[in-house]
Amino acid sequence: MWCYRGGSISTEPRINDRIRVPEVRLVGPSGEQVGIVPLAKALELAQEYDLDLVEVAASARPPVCKLMDYGKFKYESAMKAREARKNQAHTVIKEMKLRPKIDPHDYDTKKGHVVRFLKQGDKVKITIMFRGREQSRPELGYRLLQRLASDVEDLGFIESNPKQDGRNMIMVLGPHKKKTEAMAEAREAQAARKAERQGVAATDDEETPSEEAAPVEAETTEAAEAAEVTEAAADEANAEA
Repeated sequence: MWCYRGGSISTEPRINDRIRVPEVRLVGPSGEQVGIVPLAKALELAQEYDLDLVEVAASARPPVCKLMDYGKFKYESAMKAREARKNQAHTVIKEMKLRPKIDPHDYDTKKGHVVRFLKQGDKVKITIMFRGREQSRPELGYRLLQRLASDVEDLGFIESNPKQDGRNMIMVLGPHKKKTEAMAEAREAQAARKAERQGVAATDDEETPSEEAAPVEAETTEAAEAAEVTEAAADEANAEA
């Protein structure tokens, strides 16, 4: 009776001696079609080119194998995957909660957060929370949402119009910029700040006097003192005469 023991299934392609077929359809190092050859011949060519024989299409009949540097191939694939993850944009929905009778200072603070989220390319869910008698005046929340949308219209737009949800009123703002554009601009700004800091550091180094100038200045001072002593001695000699 067959029993699965829970071992992990390898996703790595078979290479070299791990390939167990009588013949393969061989692809050369530059992508050229060699044709169907015995496995022994393919392995012999791999050894001759100092490359690996890699099974790239196991379901084909016969399987397709290619001559390549498998270690280099894995490294380049990993770097491409890493770069793709780095540039991948994830849609994020931030949330900001307000009260219908919010204080002007608090409103400015909340609006600042919304501006920052939209600049980063994120959506923002705005929630107006009603309490007690405020629930009988939904127009207060609606006007507040419209005011906020107007204040940030350069950065975002109303993606979902205000709607009542129990005791709350909800509106969703979407950014004009895509997430990828916002990420690219953030990286450019970071690089510009770094270059500016390096430029300031280089300027400071140029303006700092060198240590080699110190002995010259000391020699000049000693020469001036010697001249003063000589003049004083001459004055005394003239006075005695």
